[in-house]
Amino acid sequence: MEKKYKLNDHVIMKKPHACKTNEWVITRVGVDIKLKCLNCGREVMLDRLEFERKLKKIIGDTNE
Repeated sequence: MEKKYKLNDHVIMKKPHACKTNEWVITRVGVDIKLKCLNCGREVMLDRLEFERKLKKIIGDTNE
């Protein structure tokens, strides 16, 4: 089963970022997934497999 991730989906990762939050928003989807921290604004890119391993929960689209 392939999971679908969309732009602007709000996600929670397993481990917190250095700024003490684990809430991110997806800003790019492809072979790699780009995430932006909702607290400090830092952006990171993870390959899809690493992203799926570190993902805890998908909240949904932030524009809804």
